[in-house]
Amino acid sequence: MSMEDWLRGARRALAGIKPVKVPAAPARAFRDLWPGDAARGARLLRGECEVAGTARLLRPAEEGGEGWDNTAGSPIWRAAVHGFTWLRDLRALGTDAARLRARALAADWLERGADEAMAGQPEVVGTRISAWLGHWDFFAATAEDGFRRAIMQRLAQDARLLVASLPAEPSHRGALVALKGAMAAAVALEDEGWLTRCLRFLPAELERQFLPDGTHIERSPAQQLLALQDLIEIRNLLHGAGYDAPGELAGALDRAAPALRLFRHGDGGLATFNGTRDEGAAMLDLVLTQGQARGRAPVVLPQGGFQRLQAGRTLVILDAGVPPQARGRDATGLPRGADRFHHAGTLSFEMSVGRDRMIVNCGAAPAAEGEWRDALRATAAHSTLTLSDTNSSELREDGLGRRPENVEADRQEAGGAQWLEVAHDGWRKPFGAVHRRRFYLAESGDDLRGEDVIEADNPTGFVVRFHLHPGVAANLLQDESGVLLRLASGAGWRLRAKGARVAIDESVFLAGEPKRSQQVVLTAESGAASIQWALTRVTMNPHEG
Repeated sequence: MSMEDWLRGARRALAGIKPVKVPAAPARAFRDLWPGDAARGARLLRGECEVAGTARLLRPAEEGGEGWDNTAGSPIWRAAVHGFTWLRDLRALGTDAARLRARALAADWLERGADEAMAGQPEVVGTRISAWLGHWDFFAATAEDGFRRAIMQRLAQDARLLVASLPAEPSHRGALVALKGAMAAAVALEDEGWLTRCLRFLPAELERQFLPDGTHIERSPAQQLLALQDLIEIRNLLHGAGYDAPGELAGALDRAAPALRLFRHGDGGLATFNGTRDEGAAMLDLVLTQGQARGRAPVVLPQGGFQRLQAGRTLVILDAGVPPQARGRDATGLPRGADRFHHAGTLSFEMSVGRDRMIVNCGAAPAAEGEWRDALRATAAHSTLTLSDTNSSELREDGLGRRPENVEADRQEAGGAQWLEVAHDGWRKPFGAVHRRRFYLAESGDDLRGEDVIEADNPTGFVVRFHLHPGVAANLLQDESGVLLRLASGAGWRLRAKGARVAIDESVFLAGEPKRSQQVVLTAESGAASIQWALTRVTMNPHEG
């Protein structure tokens, strides 16, 4: 046990015996900023809780009592349930039945779920405190005295232990969530000592959470969005309580908001890298407005390792960064432990034309059980090259094992045209191989060319996949040298390849509800070390596609 761990344990032990004053209600009004989903709220009334597309039973004792114990679902699902993130959806439903369901579940949790190990995790505690305070007027303010007293007592108990354990141990967004919850509790319980302690740790945590280019350490568009929401909530919390926010907070907001813009497609939604399920344009617009984000999307996040090519109406977003490590800090400066949602999708890309998404990754099911979750994390579920049916990073339950250690990117622009060459060494250990991709996007945006190369002494079989958005229809050309693509708007594109056999196969897209889709699969010819491909805009015959 390290000295830091020993001190953290000692502080928690002392906090457990130190009394804390518990008011009858929060000292100031809180209001959760973000909209919920009324459809998910209605589902909760029927006894099912949906988290990131995965639904499982969540019912109070009188209806069966499922949902709190450690067999109820995946860790991500249980963390959300014990964190009361579902209060937002019941509030969106807005009925008396929704309010009563919120109270019934909260009372049941106090009785049967509060002692579960998951309920005491710092990230979960911080999430729950923020949820209770942000929805106090909805589910607790008009409840009977005994219920309100029990909620406030548990909140104070949780907050005391959470503040004592700072700085939080996780090297991912969970540490920021814990700190945010501790600050909210300090304001609600009017404990200046707690708030002073939180503010002392805030600047260092912000530096740890956000890279110099604004990318969140988890390298996930979804976590980038959530982390930006955390920053906005912390800023509003401090301003509302009459405290000056440290300068580091404004700096983090100024960097993180533009970084989020890089991940936006033409329809306003998020690219589906590393555990991301698109929340839709409206949510992103709200968060960027609240974050007072200014300026256009950057074309590159140099520390985060994402690239954005844009010309005409065509947009390409590419993951060309080193995956974060397991613990500590890696050679790039990324804190380890931030790989919990990471996929084996290095060098994968997504492409949209105007508001039409064309090439995508398959999405994510982060709250699903391991087999389905990992199927979507696999390299084959991404629009990139797969070598010898092997993932570019080894998938583990809590992150990644073997992974690329070096990812290169060289970008050039001239006359509006853009060239990008990227490479990763994720297959160096098993096969002695390096994957190299080259992109060229013409000034008009109507011509995207690429080449995928395997650099190895003895290249083994490889395929290049282009997963298509469900709104895209694909038909094999008569000579089987390529595919004709019709986008949702009716626009036409042709994909041709050299050095590969072209085929169309089934795929799936999970950005919202699961949808069937198609993928174009380029299988390298025997002995080939490269595949060249081109995507070109074409004029469609009304009867084609």
